[in-house]
Amino acid sequence: MTTAWTRKDLLTIRELDRAEIELVLDTARNFKDLLAKPVKKADSLVSRTVVNLFVEPSTRTRTSFELAATHLGADVVSIDSESSSFRKGETLKDTGQVLEAMKADFVILRHSAAGAPQFLAERLNAHLVNAGDGAHEHPTQALLDAFTMRERLGPGRSWNDIHVVICGDILFSRVARSNVWALAKLGARVTLVGPTTLVPDIFAELGVTVAHDFDSVLAEADVIMLLRIQHERQRRSFFPSVGEYVSLFGLNLDRFKACKPNVLIMHPGPINRGVEIASELADGPNSTVLDQVQNGLAIRMAVLHLLGTVKQ
Repeated sequence: MTTAWTRKDLLTIRELDRAEIELVLDTARNFKDLLAKPVKKADSLVSRTVVNLFVEPSTRTRTSFELAATHLGADVVSIDSESSSFRKGETLKDTGQVLEAMKADFVILRHSAAGAPQFLAERLNAHLVNAGDGAHEHPTQALLDAFTMRERLGPGRSWNDIHVVICGDILFSRVARSNVWALAKLGARVTLVGPTTLVPDIFAELGVTVAHDFDSVLAEADVIMLLRIQHERQRRSFFPSVGEYVSLFGLNLDRFKACKPNVLIMHPGPINRGVEIASELADGPNSTVLDQVQNGLAIRMAVLHLLGTVKQ
């Protein structure tokens, strides 16, 4: 059983073992308790510098990391593609060398290219956190999703008894990939569902069930995770129309009647209301959307804290 964090970086869920995942979840529990107090401050990163390098646009993830680092006492610098030298042709390697020269202690990287965090981590002494790389992985999102499931379903509930249905654009989703790895390691049963063009049968090789009929899996689901269509990562249309997608894979009030009364409805955001989910369900008691946002702050505090215990 892992009792201490030993990795310099957090790049993927795929490379973690179950004990490491559970260590992050348990650490986040403590930080969530801290966030409920009037003074939401810890000092584990005092005098450390955290650089948020978001080459791909983001609002909630970037803000969450900024707040997490601030609550831990770090100095925070945020850089995006619009205000950085990337617009002038600077390479990721050049940027990494500049950050190294400036003695950055942590770099939080979001990039449109899969593998960019691994590339930069190999060239920096700083701790590197992958905040999403292309359609590859988004490890802290999977961790906060697992934390939310454990919290809402009950800490005594066995992962082996939990069935998670992930519906939508699996092919282009880094969130889906990281969740598949995390849930598989924890022992949950996972079903991926969507159009054949977005959920090809090859995903079954990851140890999950692949389905193309949303209605057929609703009654057995303990958790339904809905994903938006990643239009920005697609070079062609993968289904005839939004209307057809909604009719087959949108979670509406009629479909909800077939679900378990206490089913959790999850979404990493941003939500396309009326497409992957009806507004009434997104705002209803089964929804965990705002819980996920709140838990994301605790998870990112936990990740930065644990990385900070490892010597650079």
